[in-house]
Amino acid sequence: MQTGGHIAGWRHARAADNALCDAEYFQALGRTAEKGLFDGVFLADYVGYHPVKGAAVFAGLETPKLDPLVVLATIAAATRNIGLIGTASTTYSHPYDVARRFASLDHVSGGRAGWNIVTSTMENEAHNYGFEAHLAHADRYARADEFVAVARKLWDSWQAGAVVADKVSGAYTDPARISAVDHQGEHFRVAGPLTVPRTPQGHPVLVQAGASATGQQFAAANAEVIFTSHPTIFTAQAFRADMHTQLAQFSRSPESLKIMPAVTPVIGRTRSEAEDLKRELDDLIPARIAISKLEGLLGNVDLSGADPDGPLPALPAEALAGENSTRDRVLELSEREMLPIAELARRVAAGRTGHTIVGTAEDIAETLIEWENCGAADGFVISAPFLPGGLEDFVDMVVPILQERGHFRREYEGTTLRENLGLAVPPNGFDADPTSRRRPEIW
Repeated sequence: MQTGGHIAGWRHARAADNALCDAEYFQALGRTAEKGLFDGVFLADYVGYHPVKGAAVFAGLETPKLDPLVVLATIAAATRNIGLIGTASTTYSHPYDVARRFASLDHVSGGRAGWNIVTSTMENEAHNYGFEAHLAHADRYARADEFVAVARKLWDSWQAGAVVADKVSGAYTDPARISAVDHQGEHFRVAGPLTVPRTPQGHPVLVQAGASATGQQFAAANAEVIFTSHPTIFTAQAFRADMHTQLAQFSRSPESLKIMPAVTPVIGRTRSEAEDLKRELDDLIPARIAISKLEGLLGNVDLSGADPDGPLPALPAEALAGENSTRDRVLELSEREMLPIAELARRVAAGRTGHTIVGTAEDIAETLIEWENCGAADGFVISAPFLPGGLEDFVDMVVPILQERGHFRREYEGTTLRENLGLAVPPNGFDADPTSRRRPEIW
């Protein structure tokens, strides 16, 4: 939810003009999504830039990003029901800070916060935090596991009802309901308790999007929502079935995890009009920018010496090292459809969020219903190709069809993000073993 799901969407006539630092722009998007009864709005985030070359930043391949929690708090003030999902890195943050910020957002929004957990992927992010190199993939996820465990302990350090605010007795809190954390781990030492009381949701909803084998295992252990990217219904079905199998390893039910593929709907009053819109958007992508994007997705390789009309050359060993689900999807597309470099670059740049659906509102609705009915999705991340116009089209044209066919709500089920997603409130971890709850040493 920045400029839209199409890389050149910001150039479209119905896209906002230079609005990425405008509070009203984000508030209006939130109100539109809430009008469409969306579960939530989602802000991706990085603490650096992808490794792109030359004019890539100039041409909008990389756009400015405000602190997502500040933006979400702004949206919260303009809405009542929409969930607020922001991104925070477990590699370049501390669990106390992240737990405190998301708990605060959950309180001020009345229980609408969600945390998109990322481990970060870019060398530039490491350099921005004073490190010479990025942590290895396995090390990032080991840190992330402990990070989430600490955040949960901090959210649980306050029991419900710990704030009494009794003006007669003068007692503001009940110390017996507040516990130290005393976490001593490989990566973190945290005393606790959190400075924020237990939130309306207990914990913010935990979201994750890692598609590697390690990322999937992390999601099976920790996530309540997974954002995914699948080019076909068949890969989405296989992913969802595999995740349900992995959930069982952690004694979790399929209902405890919502799997949501990303789709970019390009909508027209006729199919021909939708196809024309897709071509119009694709033609706005400079060829060199598309290739720069491809180079980054493949591991920051150099394709300047390759024939754009020829096949993708063999990649160097360092680009193939380690787990990289995005790189692997691009290579699979290249091999499956035997695309020349220029067309491959155009395809991956234009469809950066996953599956693009081009057609009428009826076509879009039918595709989403088919994916749901075939067990490919529990919901979807709707990434409009440009904003705000593309989002307005989806809300005004597609949502009513989904409602008429009984595949989408007509009102919100509750007031919190958990209630609207059908997710249970997590129990307080200290309640399972009351002897583990003890008063902080500072009191």
